[in-house]
Formats: sequence, structure tokens, C-alpha cells
Amino acid sequence: MRLVRLLLLVLLPLGCTAAAAPPPESQQVVLVSIDGFRWDYLDRPEAVRLRQLASRGVRAERMIQVFPTKTFPAHYSMVTGLHPGEHGILANNIWDDTIGERFTLSNRAMVTDSRWWGGEPIWVTAETQGQRAATLFWPGSEAAIKEVRPTWWRRYDVRMPNPRRVRQVLDWLAMPTDSGPTFVTLYFSHLDDAGHDFGPTAPETAAAIAQADGLIGMLVDGIAERGLAGRVNVVVVSDHGMADLSRDRVILLDRLLDMRRVRVVDWSPVLALTPEPDYLEEAYRRLAGAHPNLTVYRKGEIPARFHYNDHPRVTSIVAIADEGWTITTRSQLNLRRADQPDGATHGWDPELVSMGALFVAAGPAFREGMTIPRVRAIDLYALMTHILGLRPAPNSGALDSIRTVLK
Repeated sequence: MRLVRLLLLVLLPLGCTAAAAPPPESQQVVLVSIDGFRWDYLDRPEAVRLRQLASRGVRAERMIQVFPTKTFPAHYSMVTGLHPGEHGILANNIWDDTIGERFTLSNRAMVTDSRWWGGEPIWVTAETQGQRAATLFWPGSEAAIKEVRPTWWRRYDVRMPNPRRVRQVLDWLAMPTDSGPTFVTLYFSHLDDAGHDFGPTAPETAAAIAQADGLIGMLVDGIAERGLAGRVNVVVVSDHGMADLSRDRVILLDRLLDMRRVRVVDWSPVLALTPEPDYLEEAYRRLAGAHPNLTVYRKGEIPARFHYNDHPRVTSIVAIADEGWTITTRSQLNLRRADQPDGATHGWDPELVSMGALFVAAGPAFREGMTIPRVRAIDLYALMTHILGLRPAPNSGALDSIRTVLK
């Protein structure tokens, strides 16, 4: 038998690849995102079930996300192993000269247009290698990327109750191993809403943490009740942290520039700005050094560690506000009610402690009772394809950087 295997390896033509093997022992991965779950929420009194999950698996003290720490870029990086400056989802709002349109979260035509989505998400990797995927709300999953969609997917519907989302995922996981999905996603947004509206330490945010924790408990209990604990790996993540804002920490762009001569693609805290060609240098000079809490870059001069310089969609000027500062205009500032909470947001340098994200994982592939200082979100694609026995597409992650969490 050993000789036969050696002969097959020798005779396999160069450039040919065998079909992907099924995942080891029919393992499955369910990737759960709790949008806006800051890393330190895990140690709050409300996160009981999440800590229980971590105690029988692994947790990171902090997961380092990609730049910018925004919802669409971070989510798509986790499933492709690419930085936003590589896959092209640079922010929640993007302009593309070739497409001639502005990408926004609320524009259905843009969200489903595969031209925006570079790289290869893991559901495409799975589907093209003989496995099946099911996505319940994940950025990119509504587009036919490389002309491939998950076998099961849903159009994003914020009104779908969270418990119903969990039940749908459990139904997918319980399908027979020869016809069901090996990779499944699940997404919750309510905690991000609370963090934005009230801030990280507010009672409303604590209540949202408790709700998210209960949903994780519902998922874990449902897996156990269906006898699936021996094959399902639960990976719980978030896309960013959260930092408090203040109406006393604002940068008024219309005091610095002639707004008639610039296109603002994205506002804050990472300003994506395209001035008219003959206004470019003047706009840069006006911004650079104009405010002590604003750092301004020309395209190509953004710090290399952000991996954000080279994509054609990067605007000619990118400016980053300091942590806790907002870039806005006088008219937008005047729309805020005096009694409205200052709230919080995200998007800053992923190395900032406040931007740290959640990583908890448990299941047959993972070690038990392990805490590591940090993991990189960019390595999740390599981790998940390894668990599922898939050949990863080209990516910027590294399995060796995260392999320590595996048995």
C-alpha cells in the first residue's frame, strides 16, 4: 500500500490537485461575531457563559484587528486572511473610480456586487473544495465572489430575532455530515448599537453584553443537546473594541478646507478625502499641522504596519484623528441634542487597547483552559482552513502565529 501511494504521488501530473479531503473526523467550525464586543467585556459580570466556554477552550486576552477597525473591513479580513488594503474593503464607505459608485453598508446593489470583494473568503474555499458552507449574515456573503456563494445564505435582516438566528445555525449544524455545512457563520449587532449610543461603561451596554452572553449559552447548549459537541468548534470573535467620544473633542473639517473642492468618502475617525486635482497640495498643506489631534498622510505615506497604501481605492489624502476625537462639520455637530449621550465609536489604530477585540474558541480542535496574550485577526482564515482540512487561498495570515491554540 505504501508503494502504491508513492507511485500515485509520482504519477500525478504537475499542476493537478486532488480533491480536498473531508475535514478531520467531520469537524465543523461555527464562526460567531458579536459586533463591538471589546476584549475586556469578557471579564465583566455579564459574560458568564462566554467565560465558561473559554474555560474549556482557549481565549486571547486581546485579539488585534486590522486597520481600520471598522465592521466591514474587519469581518472580511477575518474570513480572507487579507488586510483591507489588500482585499479592497477599506472602510464601511468606499469609492471606486472604475466602478464609478460609492460603496455603503445600506446600498444593497453595492453590497451584492462581487466587484467590490477581493480575495477569497473561506466559504468560497470550502465550496470549491467539495465542502459546504452556510452564512447567517457576514459581510461579503451576499455577493457571488469568484461566482460562488455559500450553499445556504441569507440576505441581511436586522429585524431577524437573535434567538431565531441561533436556532437556524443549530439546524444547519445538525444536518448529516455528508450533506450539511462544515463552515457556518452567525452574527449579532445589538452590542455595537449599545456601545455607539451609550458608551462602553453604560448600563445599557452591560445589558447588551448579558444578552449576547445568553445567546452564546443558547448556541453551546443547543450543540450539546443535539450530540454535536464532539465535532463542532465554536469560534467567538468581534470586529473591534470601542472608545468614548466627547463633544469637546471634535475636529471641524469645514474650518480647515473649502468643502466645495473635496469629496469626503469616509468621515471619522479615519478621513478618506479626495480633493480636486488642482486643490490636492493646498488641501494637504491646510490639513497637515492644522490640528494637534489630527495626523495627515498622502497616499503612499501611511505607516506600513497598516498595510493601507497600495490599493487603488485608497484616497489621495488619509487623515486619522486621535483616539476619542471625531472629524465632523459645524452643521453635523449642531444636529446633536444637548441631552444626547456622547456615545463611543471605533476605527482607530488596532494596537490601541480600546480597539482590542474578542477571541474565544472551544471544540475538538482546541486546547482546553488556555489563555494567550494576543492573537491576530488576520490569522483566523489560516486557522479555520487548517481545522477543516482545506487548502488555503493566498493570504497574509500565518498558521504558525496561532497554531498554539490547537491540540
